[in-house]
Amino acid sequence: MTAELIDGKAFAASLRDKVAILAATFESKAMRKAGLAVVLVGDDPASHVYVRSKGQQTVAAGMASFEHRLSHTASEDELLALIDKLNQDRFVDGILVQLPLPDHMDEQKVIAAINPDKDVDGFHVINAGRLAVGLPGFVPCTPLGCVMLLKDRLGSLAGLDAVVIGRSNIVGKPMAQLLIAESCTVTVAHSRTKNLPDVVRRADIVVAAVGRAEMVKGDWIKPGATVIDVGINRLPPEPGADKGRLVGDVDFTGASAVAGAITPVPGGVGPMTIAVLLRNALVAAYRNEGLKLPADAI
Repeated sequence: MTAELIDGKAFAASLRDKVAILAATFESKAMRKAGLAVVLVGDDPASHVYVRSKGQQTVAAGMASFEHRLSHTASEDELLALIDKLNQDRFVDGILVQLPLPDHMDEQKVIAAINPDKDVDGFHVINAGRLAVGLPGFVPCTPLGCVMLLKDRLGSLAGLDAVVIGRSNIVGKPMAQLLIAESCTVTVAHSRTKNLPDVVRRADIVVAAVGRAEMVKGDWIKPGATVIDVGINRLPPEPGADKGRLVGDVDFTGASAVAGAITPVPGGVGPMTIAVLLRNALVAAYRNEGLKLPADAI
């Protein structure tokens, strides 16, 4: 048995196309573009690349991109003042502060300063609460992208046994809440779970988001299960190589011999994150202008 590959790259491209169509509709009704503001503090090279990609994809989708860059020496008060200004700006529908922040800034305080209705990352405690009780809000982009991939592959998820490995606020916890909302039976496991392989073996859906390279082995997977690998880890380089290869949290070779479907790394969950961010920004724009999105449009 060889698992079907779940092509996150293709699904993300399709989602961006839908966002672009609805962004044009929004612009014609609101007489302005939907706007996404991204704030970058400091000089982290990976963050710079990621912010640049977000800006390019925002513009490509027909939305306005507002980039704000602060020095690593900027004070927390300067960042909070910028966030307050963006909260008041009617042309800014979504605000994203790129993480991680410099050590002298309180990440939770900064996230809490963002208007929850512009919190397109879905990290604000109010949006976490909305998700927990089933109210409309914004959900972190990566787990929402995972659910989209699962529903595209499986249709209804109701009644399926799901195991989420990882309990972070960004992926594991919201992933579990989203699967509960889809009427799955959900177990949240982690590196300290007793008999973890046995827990994973009973799952129809496995979402691995623990941050350990190839931790989940092929013999942990129930035959025919759907495996979503959120992890992205770089192995040490082999002799003569400049960089080590990228792998997920799942042993892809072993798992793909057993699973029914699996996301590759790279090319699985990764491309979904920015696509869902654009989706969230567009949803925010429609809500901020009091416009109604077509049901299940994105």
